[in-house]
This record gives sequence, C-alpha cells and structure tokens, in this order.
Amino acid sequence: MHSAIDNARRSNWVRLRTLTYLRLIAVVGQVTAIYAGVTLFDLSLELGWCFLAVGASVISSIVAVFVYPENKRLSEGEMVALLLFDITQLSVLLFLTGGLHNPFALLILAPVTISATALRMRSILLVSGVSMLAMTIVTNWHLPLTTTGGAVLRVPDIFLFGYWIAVMIGIVFLAAYARRVTSEVNAMADALVATQLALAREQKLTDLGGVVAATAHELGTPLATIKLVSGEMLDEIDDPHLREDVILIAQQADRCRDILRSMGRVGKDDLHLRRAPITAVVQEAAEPHGSRGKTVIYDSGPMDGANPKQPEIERRPEIIHGLRNLVQNAVDFAHSTVWVDITWSDDQIRVRITDDGAGFPANLLPRLGDPFLRARAPEGPVLQRPEYEGMGLGLFIAKTLLERSGAEVTFANGQDTLTGRQTEGSRRGAIVESVWRRTDIASGPQKNRIALGLNRPIET
Repeated sequence: MHSAIDNARRSNWVRLRTLTYLRLIAVVGQVTAIYAGVTLFDLSLELGWCFLAVGASVISSIVAVFVYPENKRLSEGEMVALLLFDITQLSVLLFLTGGLHNPFALLILAPVTISATALRMRSILLVSGVSMLAMTIVTNWHLPLTTTGGAVLRVPDIFLFGYWIAVMIGIVFLAAYARRVTSEVNAMADALVATQLALAREQKLTDLGGVVAATAHELGTPLATIKLVSGEMLDEIDDPHLREDVILIAQQADRCRDILRSMGRVGKDDLHLRRAPITAVVQEAAEPHGSRGKTVIYDSGPMDGANPKQPEIERRPEIIHGLRNLVQNAVDFAHSTVWVDITWSDDQIRVRITDDGAGFPANLLPRLGDPFLRARAPEGPVLQRPEYEGMGLGLFIAKTLLERSGAEVTFANGQDTLTGRQTEGSRRGAIVESVWRRTDIASGPQKNRIALGLNRPIET
C-alpha cells in the first residue's frame, strides 16, 4: 500500500509566503555580508553587479507578495522554478565574489534541503544536479576575491579541491538524509491518521451497538405486551376482517422483535456489557473473520497457580479493533487453522494468535509494526493477500491501538524461516502475542461495582 498522501501533494503544502520570507532573510544576510566585506575587510567587489543580483531576488519577492494571495500554495513545478532561481542568484553572487574561495558557498545546501523535504525524487535530482553543476562552474570560473590594495585572497588548490568535494558530498548526503527522514515522518503521520480513523470508526460502531442494545432492551416489554394483547383479541374476535388485522399486528410485533435481535448481535455496548469476560471480548473481535473458510480455535485458561475465574475486562474499541486486525492477518495467511490462546495470571493477561501458514518473512520480522512495509519490500509472501493490501499498515494500526490500551505486542514465527525448523504440532506460522498488565484492562473486585441504573444517552 502506497503512502496515503504522496509527495506530489505534499509540495502543495508549502506556502509561497513562507519561501518569500526565507528569501528576504537571505537577502538581508547577503547585503550584510557584502557591506561587511567592503567596510571591515577592505574587499574590492563589483558592487553594481552584486546589488543587481540581490535586487533581482528582492524584486521577485516583492512581486510575489503583492501579486499572489497570502495563502498561495506552490505546485511542484512552481517550487522547482523558485528553487532554481535561488540557486542561480546565489551562483551569480559567488561568481562575483571569489567562487568557492568564498565560505558562503555552503549556503547552496539550503535549496537542496528544501527540495528534499517537499518534492518528489525527480525534482530533488534536478535541484541537486543543478546545484552541483553551479558549484562546479563557479569553482573553475569566477572573479578573484581581491582587496582594495590588489592582494588576491585565495585558498591553496588542494583545499579548494577538498572544499568542492565536501560541497558535492554535502549536497548528496543532505538530500538523501532529509529525504529519508521526511519520508519516515510523513509515513508515520499518515499511519497515525489511519489509526485514528480506524479507532473513530470502531468507536462509532460501538456507540451504534449501544443504541441497538438499549433499544432492544427498552422496547422488549412494549412489544411483548402488544404480542400478548393481540393474542387475547384473536381469541375473542369472530369477524374475519378484524382477525386479519390482529394477526398482522402480531406478525409485525414479531418482526420488530426479530430485527432488534439480529441488530443486537453486533451491538453490545449496553451499560450491562461495558465489561465482559476476556474470552467473550476476543471472540467478539474475531467474529467477522470466523466464517471465511478457516477454522478458528479458542483455548482459554489460567496460568499455573492463577485464579481459575476468568477476568472481566473493559470492552474498549482499541482492544476490539486491534485484536480484529490481528485475527484478520492470521486468517488471511493461514492454510486452514488459526489458534487463539487466552491465558491469565494474577498480574497479567495474554492473548496469543497463531496460524499454520508460512509465517512472517524473515527480512521483515524485525520491522513488523512499522507502517507501509510494501515500499521497502514490493514482492514476496507478505503481499499475497486474498482480501486487501498493506500488511504493514494493518499491523501498525493493530499494534498502535493495542499499545494504547497498555499491551506489549510481539511478533514471532513458529518455525525458523531460514532453516525451516518447526515447533511442535502444526502451529508453524506467524505468532502475535499481546500481553497486558491485569490492572490496566481488568475490572476491579465485584464488591466495588455500583448499580448501573438506567441506560444513559451516548455522550458526543
């Protein structure tokens, strides 16, 4: 799965006004450097040409401020053109002031860094290539940097060559470094947005389930009364037309009961079910994937020496959605069977999901839980999904949501994917284990629970 928002769209996030302000700051620095060079270091500069180059930058900035609106966003082509203009302007100034003998040549890295953080790869290569070409030109062809007394200021050729090499390496390294870091930050931001959307969707479904469950609970008595009264009326009415109407009333009451019952199967957030046994919560999370042609086996029990009574946990949306994603992943890759083992001790609750598939690819196992793995591994069994793409994002969402609830999530294989050595039995596929501290999700002692009272409206 590709990143939800690509770099082509990210270039439109940069405002023209932002780059204009940065350019004006650079202009102030250039004017200050020229003034200091003339007055403090007694340099002989071509002031007319220097201020012409600086003035071109000032005029373009002023035009941008007055012609375009303050919220103008740059397209990729516009941003590339702007950066190339800045590179050209800086190169002209360097040509007039000694080329690479001028230490301010290092500022060529600024437009390269900006391109690496906001543009696509081809644009980055273009900006970096032009920067390297410009620095090579001003290294070989430039006006010498002299004082008013005629002394030429220049560094030894070996240092000049080293400086040129350093600038070339700096352009390549900084572009690659900024590109890499920005891509990871953007990918993480996109994945977190997807996680929030998934959690919001699960929360809405849970709230809807509360409405359905509360409705079924509240309407149960009136529907039963209608059914009872219609049955008594049916025994006392002889008119066939009236009997048909009474039968219709009874049938519609039964229909309402059946509809509420079927809707209530997927909605269980009534106040009486805000907490449920751990096995019930796990089975609820896995229920959508229990009828997809794979056998899902549940096994629950206490660890050695633990209280055999099954703990009740809070039915949090993040727990349900996170476990659902993990079960979906196991069902997608299993050959025939998925095992869900639920164990608990006095201080921990564990849920382990295992399948009999091929397991996680060995090269991706250390990186599971990071978003968008497909960008780094475009081929292999990780992408052979029958239902959807993007295991990296799915596992990232599951891991993030479960860790939000206090779980520690680990990924492993039931067999060594390099040697093929299997563990006992047929549980040779992927293993995902979630471990919570019992105090994080389990409810307190029963004696501390207060009366629930009437169902309350869902708070929004």
